[in-house]
Amino acid sequence: MALIVQKFGGTSVGSVERIEAVAEKLKKFREAGDDLVVVVSAMSGETNRLIELAKQVMEQPDPRELDVMVSTGEQVTIGLLAMALKKRGVPAVSYTGNQVRILTDSAHTKARIQKIDDERIRADLAEGKVVVVAGFQGVDENGSITTLGRGGSDTTGVALAAALKADECQIYTDVDGVYTTDPRVVPAARRLEKITFEEMLEMASLGSKVLQIRSVEFAGKYNVPLRVLHSFKEGPGTLITLDDEESMEQPIISGIAFNRDEAKLTVRGVPDIPGVAFKILGPVSAANIEVDMIVQNVSQDGTTDFTFTVHRNDYNNALEILKKTAGEIGARETIGDTKIAKVSIVGVGMRSHAGVASKMFEALAKESINIQLISTSEIKVSVVIEEKYLELAVRALHTAFELDSPVQAG
Repeated sequence: MALIVQKFGGTSVGSVERIEAVAEKLKKFREAGDDLVVVVSAMSGETNRLIELAKQVMEQPDPRELDVMVSTGEQVTIGLLAMALKKRGVPAVSYTGNQVRILTDSAHTKARIQKIDDERIRADLAEGKVVVVAGFQGVDENGSITTLGRGGSDTTGVALAAALKADECQIYTDVDGVYTTDPRVVPAARRLEKITFEEMLEMASLGSKVLQIRSVEFAGKYNVPLRVLHSFKEGPGTLITLDDEESMEQPIISGIAFNRDEAKLTVRGVPDIPGVAFKILGPVSAANIEVDMIVQNVSQDGTTDFTFTVHRNDYNNALEILKKTAGEIGARETIGDTKIAKVSIVGVGMRSHAGVASKMFEALAKESINIQLISTSEIKVSVVIEEKYLELAVRALHTAFELDSPVQAG
């Protein structure tokens, strides 16, 4: 008999009919003999509706009171799901984050889990009940309701699985697993049977939207096997687990991630003196703007060019800051480009294979795609290219690294 923690997102519980369908699914699991803890999100659109209500009263809603409000979305779902299970003769009990005692810090709207009291859940499981827990929320040491930020229900699921030492944490969503790349861009993309925590973290940080980064970090830290499954279609999904060193068949590349939300900024003619990089990036960082790739060219005539990328939403703000800084340090000019995209290849197999980057560059060269910036880590290579070539680049790389599905690719 296995102990499984299952998490269902907003679209999975988006209507009473869908909640009934989830209850049917859970009944089958229970009949198979598994112990179940189920974490649910608010019904799709509900959290946004509550935030809008708050904004009608207060343009910048008070964080503590906002948490009190938005946490009610999940409270509705747990009650409905527990009722749907009881209607089917399945013993069930629902709990808010406060009732379970998911203890968090006091950072309202983006709290982090510190400790979970699993005593009550274990007692209910021993009595044969399905335990339904509200995702996305907890309580601080003062008894104030807190919420965990976007994607917080995934984190709740993984944290409960870690505390209960569950056999698996299953994340039900609107896709049937993790793919080698976005099937909307490459129809021949394949669903992966297995991927490592490391690879999934890279994929998530580089633009893959299947799982929230925080939940993957948490699962990796506590070694909780994660499985991504489709809410309404049967299938094995994708298992996210530790690196399986015994596997001799480890592919060099597991997937290709991409991100359209990039912008590039360059300061030209920067005096090449110690500390200049900090003078450029310090004010950008102070404005809470995240910098991604950074390239500094070789010095010529005592000056250098300094280029970095930011999220496109931060572009205008970063450009203003940079123009001011350029004047202060005596740089020649500041230029920017919002029509860029980042494409990355990811795979733990890179560690033991040479020539991966050159193969990537060759595939892009064959399509006459110019590379503007390059960034590498142990298990990834990222390049910045013109946005209009993004889909062509992803397809070319998918084929070059033999990721195409044999059925669809012919």
